Amino acid sequence: MWAPDLKEYGGAIYERIAAALEGDIHAGRLTPGSRLPTLKELAARIGVTPGTVNRAYELAQRRGLVEGEVGRGTFVLRRAELSVNRPLNPTIAQDSGNDIIDLSIVKPNLLLQEPYIRTALAELAQSSSLPDMLDYTPDGGYPLHRQAGAIWMQRGGFPARTEQVLLTAGAQHGLWVAVNALTKPGDLICCESLCYPGVASVVLSLGRRVRGVRQDQEGMEPGSLRDICREEKPAMVICIATCQNPTTAVMSEGRRREIAEIARAQDFILLDDDLYGFLAPTPIAPLATFAPERTVYLTSLSKSVASTIRLGYIHCPPEWLARMTASVRTSVWMVSPLAAQIATNLITSGQAAEMANNQCQEARARQLMARELLGRYEYKAQPTSFHIWLKLPPRWPSGEHFAVLARGHQLMIAGGDTFSVNRDEEGRQWVRIAIMASTQDRMRFVLTKLAGLVNTPDSVWL
Repeated sequence: MWAPDLKEYGGAIYERIAAALEGDIHAGRLTPGSRLPTLKELAARIGVTPGTVNRAYELAQRRGLVEGEVGRGTFVLRRAELSVNRPLNPTIAQDSGNDIIDLSIVKPNLLLQEPYIRTALAELAQSSSLPDMLDYTPDGGYPLHRQAGAIWMQRGGFPARTEQVLLTAGAQHGLWVAVNALTKPGDLICCESLCYPGVASVVLSLGRRVRGVRQDQEGMEPGSLRDICREEKPAMVICIATCQNPTTAVMSEGRRREIAEIARAQDFILLDDDLYGFLAPTPIAPLATFAPERTVYLTSLSKSVASTIRLGYIHCPPEWLARMTASVRTSVWMVSPLAAQIATNLITSGQAAEMANNQCQEARARQLMARELLGRYEYKAQPTSFHIWLKLPPRWPSGEHFAVLARGHQLMIAGGDTFSVNRDEEGRQWVRIAIMASTQDRMRFVLTKLAGLVNTPDSVWL
């Protein structure tokens, strides 16, 4: 049985397995047509999970080294089929043909997703349920798909009920659905004063008004929210209680209870935007659990499982279901049942939880790397957050000014002005840097380069 020697290779475990496989093929230690160990066999031999071996084999297959045959196994390709110029280092070629490194979008590591999604697509193609997934769905989605959404929410600590779950085409669509269904034009909607631009975009495009609530190290400040309520009662307050985007703040349980109490006292709707709840350093009950009778709980699989499935889940009180369902129907008519079935298969098989855990482990490793390379600067992050919120030295006039320089060096980052809801220059001195792209070795190079740019003398800006 083939057993790779991983000591001479760098990167994540699956990358090292693929690199060792490539090295042994080129060295002649693995001959063309050789059958590789099964996932379970190799996993047991080297002390990893079968999922890790699967990712390694998928990476090797993308590089043209091996080929999988259903029911037979994975085999080394003939030498004539191998690319003679393929690099041995697994950190090369992932970004080939693309010199621009995009650190401006907070998203999971795509390399970790691909093997699972390939398998899920193949299984769906052979599934007896496929014909049903080609038809129109009932309002809100098939019960099985809604049940999977409830299971996913329960995993995050929210006591969801299947009959109160609706499917949306991603979290951004879910946000639009809730604002459209539960508020009216001219209403005031509040969110954190520094918040990702998608919130303001939805609110303003629907003719509502938006106002930012001051933040501290735990996120939205109750005192600031009360001050706003004395001036005018909001119709809705949108809150990211875990790994807030962009500041990465995490609300304590006490703060969550206090925000819920204000919602009851002032009689406004809460929207708990919990996309990053799975990244909490320690488990905390979602904000929605403290005022479920007046809260829309919103989550999706885009950060935790797969970015492009574009499936979100909404949970709301029963009396709002008709309005929310009509809002889904008006905007997209129905959510793709194909996407919903893939998500359901991943959730019910336990693979979605495994994928989310893999992303957490990867984020933890990258945060340690960021601390090593950027620790001399002031920044905010969580041990497993997908991004950091970096404060620039005083000589930089703004985060956007620095982002322009970074773009000139093939690095895309987001300047802090982008996130200022009140347009009062809050966050002007900051930048948001997403750290989950590409491989760990590539990210180490990128963050080292970025640290050098932060320190760039005025004389070389051009």
